[in-house]
Amino acid sequence: MSRLTDQNVALAKEIIARYPKRKSALIPLVHLSQEQNGYVTEEAMRHVAELIDVTPAEVYGTASFYEMFRFEPTGKYLINMCGTMSCALMGANDLMHHAEHRLGIKAGSTTPDGLFTLQHAECQAACTEAPTLQVNYRHRFRVTVDQFDELIDDLSAGKLDDEIPPHGTLGRNRQTIPAGKAVGAVHPDDADGAPAWITITEGDGR
Repeated sequence: MSRLTDQNVALAKEIIARYPKRKSALIPLVHLSQEQNGYVTEEAMRHVAELIDVTPAEVYGTASFYEMFRFEPTGKYLINMCGTMSCALMGANDLMHHAEHRLGIKAGSTTPDGLFTLQHAECQAACTEAPTLQVNYRHRFRVTVDQFDELIDDLSAGKLDDEIPPHGTLGRNRQTIPAGKAVGAVHPDDADGAPAWITITEGDGR
């Protein structure tokens, strides 16, 4: 499945309606496509482009800037293993070698059953908790070889489904704006002054 489903098209239109310019919804819609397919397909980028009146190249050019978007088939569980200085000093290289052996793949690859994708990652901003890894961007800290094996066993058995959703799902709570609670965004071309919520008193130092 590549293009957005009818259900997700309806959701996409709801998301688009929150913005004064359609193209402002580009990143949320790319997230939506990745949640649906597990990665961002070419057809999905074309579909997003149609929905917000831009070119597919604009969709790809924006989405490819961000590390969390992937453009090739990805396992149900994406394991990002930090290998920068603090983690390297605390055994990240050995942990990665063990992970490759346990999963039977090299970093950058996906297991034949489509369950796991393993890759190197840059700093995960938890240097005091090294070595660290993420599963679908959910952190694991001070990971040992035995803990890694237990993690793989639990993921394979579905024991962590409540904690770690399939790749592409950033959160389970969908943003909604109740009727009557929207801020009433003004199209930039129609703005004739500062937003109403900005109040600046002369000389107040702001």
